[in-house]
Amino acid sequence: MWGFIRAIKNREHRIAPTTAVAAIAAVVYTVVPIDLIPELLLGPLGFVDDVGVWAVFAALFAREHRRWQDSLTSQ
Repeated sequence: MWGFIRAIKNREHRIAPTTAVAAIAAVVYTVVPIDLIPELLLGPLGFVDDVGVWAVFAALFAREHRRWQDSLTSQ
């Protein structure tokens, strides 16, 4: 995992633009106080939308990790 992050940092692996946008969106959506499902009104159920955004990012991140691993085995 750390090798993958290091490869991104050192620009040895280029991530898809959708993954980068999803990462930024996940952080911004979590930090910004405006929510689709407000935690203040619905309590724990209000975190469902936050978890959904992070789940989309996790799926895209896993896809990028697989692409990186495949590129290592093909070399």
